[in-house]
Amino acid sequence: MNPHVTAGVDGSPESLAAAQWAAREAVLRDVPLHLVHVEAWPVAPVPLAYTPSTDAWSENLLRDSADLARKDHPGLEVVTEHARGRARDKLTDAANEADLTVLGSRGVGGVVGFLIGSVSLAVVAAATQPVVLVRSESAAQTPSAPPTTEHGSGGILLGLDIYHPCDPLIAFAFGEAARSRETLCVFHSWALPASYRYAALTDPGIDLELGRHASEGLAELLRPWRPRFPEVQVMEKAVAGVAADELLRAARGAHLVIVGRQRHRPPLGPHLGHVAHAVIHHNAAPVAVVPFE
Repeated sequence: MNPHVTAGVDGSPESLAAAQWAAREAVLRDVPLHLVHVEAWPVAPVPLAYTPSTDAWSENLLRDSADLARKDHPGLEVVTEHARGRARDKLTDAANEADLTVLGSRGVGGVVGFLIGSVSLAVVAAATQPVVLVRSESAAQTPSAPPTTEHGSGGILLGLDIYHPCDPLIAFAFGEAARSRETLCVFHSWALPASYRYAALTDPGIDLELGRHASEGLAELLRPWRPRFPEVQVMEKAVAGVAADELLRAARGAHLVIVGRQRHRPPLGPHLGHVAHAVIHHNAAPVAVVPFE
């Protein structure tokens, strides 16, 4: 497999944003950009003669997308592919062959459309390689996107469960921070176990003890990675609360949010965890979903 970054394009503002994000990432990685357009053929919602997904339209879309990428990034190698079939299947196949795949996403409140809604989520849930979902600039400014607060100061945010550590997830986050020269904030949230709740009423110090344990565990987990990426500025934060809610709060203002997805085999099949699902739908920043065993 030759290293490359893939982006799915369909002519929507979201896919345009995804292609632009993918082009920048390809430059940072010094690899080619692979643009893929999937034509739903021979099945179409209206007679084929009346749908814009003709060969000419698809080829023009790919050519224009490639030209824009080359214009923005002179010297970038761009390869295009016009595929036919089920979009989720073709894009998942392409994602499995890429170092990274970037797709468009509207998040909550958007009109579900080709590549934007169910297709993107299906690819994220099934791909064996990391996938980034990117919203268009206008979508990122919708009222559903929370304003920047003191919780968010730009940079890259990694949501990490210290009790289920994952080297590929951590390696991806440090690699992205190193290439983009962004600060990496590693975030862990913890909740008081049910068995501790009664004891906490009589001994409030239990919360402090568990919080200290979480902070120490997070620092210990990251300790081996700091020497490998000495150029990356790392911040650590462990807070008490519901994981999805706290991660969304911390993500305000971030340039990229990274979460993990555990691969599942049949009979469960591919699916997203509730934290990844919440971040994808309710966060304005690009979201990278990294699969792990």
